[in-house]
Amino acid sequence: MRASEPPSGRDGGGGLVVVGSGIEFGRHISERCLSEIREAQVVFCLTDPFSLAMVQGLRPDAVNLGAYYAEGKDRRVTYREIDEAIMAPVRAGKRVCAVFYGHPGVFADVPHAVIRKARAEGIRARMEPGISAEACLYADLGIDPGRRGVHSMEATHFLYYGRVPDTAGLVLLWQVALAGDLTCSRFHADREGLQALVDRLLQWYPPGHEVILYEAARLPIEAPRIERVALRDLPDAHYEEYTTLVIPPLGDLQPLEDADLAGGRVVAG
Repeated sequence: MRASEPPSGRDGGGGLVVVGSGIEFGRHISERCLSEIREAQVVFCLTDPFSLAMVQGLRPDAVNLGAYYAEGKDRRVTYREIDEAIMAPVRAGKRVCAVFYGHPGVFADVPHAVIRKARAEGIRARMEPGISAEACLYADLGIDPGRRGVHSMEATHFLYYGRVPDTAGLVLLWQVALAGDLTCSRFHADREGLQALVDRLLQWYPPGHEVILYEAARLPIEAPRIERVALRDLPDAHYEEYTTLVIPPLGDLQPLEDADLAGGRVVAG
């Protein structure tokens, strides 16, 4: 048992495991995650339709959590409904596996929420990682995040909280199509929200700064979307709900004026 994993409490063999399907299910999902899907008594699934079909090929009884979503419905309400759907068999002592798209711990509310709830009730719960869109992004774009660093955040979060981008490094803005949506009910791009995002970014970047609209390939027969556009042209581009805005670094890295190398280490005066 892992140090952070509480004992099962009420049940002898039940518990919750949350797994990631990866972006391309057939290529990305791990053997351990497949084993969890096969061995669980109850399986829930919130993925793209292709991955859902593959999960249901392994487990025809897998419950599609996508049924809880509806146009115009506040996603926060949907999340709490899904929480309760998952927790019901967990509390009943079943061995439950919940499958989520990509990495279940990245830009995902429900996986963290149900694990917290289960552990708070003395039920063992853990998460198995999956290959995320960010992992695919570094591979597809040939970017090493260790060279310049990465400033990564959700687009509406960036707007609402007035975050300041680290222009010397790579900036990633997620769910950019939903920029400016505080209702959590929109599923499509809004030009006004995108223009607000551009207007804010223009405080630090020139209008012609080349940015990238990225979408990881979800099927083996697909290619990733890597569309390079000028920052000023973002409001008129095409977006999916999962489009990511990649903003390359602006200018060169500048060392601290009072920084000095002494004995092989950086010393700042």
